[in-house]
Amino acid sequence: MERPTKPYEEVKAMLDTASSAWEKLLGYIRYHYTIDERWAEGKPTHKHYNNLFIRCSGKPLICLSLRNGYFLARVTLGKVEQGKFDEQRDMFGEIVRKQYDEAEALHDGKWLGFEVRDESVIDDIINLLHLKRKGNRKDLPENLEMCACLDIGLSQEDITNSLINERN
Repeated sequence: MERPTKPYEEVKAMLDTASSAWEKLLGYIRYHYTIDERWAEGKPTHKHYNNLFIRCSGKPLICLSLRNGYFLARVTLGKVEQGKFDEQRDMFGEIVRKQYDEAEALHDGKWLGFEVRDESVIDDIINLLHLKRKGNRKDLPENLEMCACLDIGLSQEDITNSLINERN
């Protein structure tokens, strides 16, 4: 069920020590990609309660699920991306390679999920995103750090306007 977006301060408090990893990943995505974000919440007892679905050019890029003290990052690699991963396998860390090897190949690709508690796996997740799609943002904002500090679920236009207003 779609609900109003969570304020950044509330997200930061919920993530606690994982907030720096959240800022790095979400800031990178917002800085390099023109995206659509959809914030969704379910029942508090449901395992997928707080989710940020991110799409680029109409296709899923990544799903981020908030938890207390960490977040889950889920990336789906289709057949083409799986071939790219196999060619570049050595550039990924052990955690990503193990997750890839253990993931079942489904009709829509391999679903990879990472429990992110610190920044140790963020660079590998960013590299996975590059397998899916190269950055396509034409107007790069000046402040990468500010990109993640905006409320989640904002439209691309709201993100750009907020970053322009921050500059002025």
